[in-house]
Amino acid sequence: MTHDLIVIGSGQGGGPLASAFAKAGRRVALIEREHVGGTCINVGCTPTKTMVASARVAYLARRSEDFGVRVGTVAVDLARVRGRKQRVVEKFRTASAESFERAGVRLKYGVARFTGPHAIEVTGTNGTRETLTAQLIVIDTGTRPSVPLLQGLERTPFLDSTSIMELDAVPEHLLVLGGGSIGVEFAQMFRRFGSRVCVIQRGSQLMPREDEDVAAEIARILGADGIRIILGAKGMRVALAECGRLTLDYSDADGVLETLSGSHLLVATGRVPNTEALNLAAAAVGVDDRGFVRVNERLETSAPGVYALGDVTGEPQLTHVSYDDFRVLRTNLLDGGNATIAGRVIPYTIYVDPQLGRIGMTEREARKAGYDVRIARLPMAKVARATEVDETRGFMKAVVDSATEHILGAAVLGIEGGEIASLIQVAMLGNLPYTALRDGIFAHPTLAESMNNLFKRLDPGELEPH
Repeated sequence: MTHDLIVIGSGQGGGPLASAFAKAGRRVALIEREHVGGTCINVGCTPTKTMVASARVAYLARRSEDFGVRVGTVAVDLARVRGRKQRVVEKFRTASAESFERAGVRLKYGVARFTGPHAIEVTGTNGTRETLTAQLIVIDTGTRPSVPLLQGLERTPFLDSTSIMELDAVPEHLLVLGGGSIGVEFAQMFRRFGSRVCVIQRGSQLMPREDEDVAAEIARILGADGIRIILGAKGMRVALAECGRLTLDYSDADGVLETLSGSHLLVATGRVPNTEALNLAAAAVGVDDRGFVRVNERLETSAPGVYALGDVTGEPQLTHVSYDDFRVLRTNLLDGGNATIAGRVIPYTIYVDPQLGRIGMTEREARKAGYDVRIARLPMAKVARATEVDETRGFMKAVVDSATEHILGAAVLGIEGGEIASLIQVAMLGNLPYTALRDGIFAHPTLAESMNNLFKRLDPGELEPH
């Protein structure tokens, strides 16, 4: 059957694109292998942040006496946490499916594979096969958790970022392999649920994308929460012991062999693209050495009329990036524009507690790029609102170009760090100098007014030694 557009995958880029084309009167087929909504709704942002919220309630309940409130013993019913998570997921998933129906999108469940440059064969859930054709095809198949080459892992039961959210009981001792954003979020979450937790990282610091001082502060916070952190682990291997527990052997930074024992193992070592089943060679769609679809600044693949967006392109795997990809393709393919992804500044938030909100360059990146930078730092303990709510862990850090006084980037590790970083992002979008935030009038007492004190630290006589 011929269509104007075929979209493979219903993530936060492909789904809106299918709806936009359908609302414009185009004939659209949207092929989904399992659940509408992509990674975000089903196994990413929505379920994880719902569970993070439950973990934070447990954390605050245990701290209740700090606020003069007595609540008694705190216990976590993980089955109920999971049930709450699933209800939120189902709500969002249902809303997505209904939006496609209202728009007139032809939603088909099955596995898609190219049989030619503009032909897709869909194998339905009941085994039936159907061939669809279109001059425009968009790939939005996303990613899944990667499985590292680790000795013994093939014979050892382990969890990934999807399966760990389906547990009915709190693990007694959770070993977390990987110290990136996924690993640290789940580590703190399950520590708050009541597990003993140990994070094992191959590299020399947690959160390797961040500046060393930011990563070190996150490690300090997690350590204060009772999480053990092992850095520089080499030669790891895992095994299932006779007692049913897991063991993980590794060599520390000094080459000394160590052994950990745990009840559960979470493997959080990144994600890989869902491209192997697409038969991309039949359409001459190129991929990189990791399997991500190669695209140019207009999200065009190597095959004319075939585009890709979202996580499958290897761009930062973030919902808001996928949605911006949608805007680019809608502008170019539907509105006749000429949008690109070039030069976009991408924010993100890591949902440890306190949050890490990030925008623009790190200090390390700015110096490597040749900027003469000034660094503004402000401990959250110096923020009045943070003190009032007794959430003083972390700090703010802004990177400023000395020549132009413009903000190059910021890291906000503190209560509602993502929201505060978004405030700084607005100033960056407006191309404002840091003095606009330093001298702005913000309501008291809010977290936003911390911008005054943060950027005041760049004034003569107040600049911190660096």
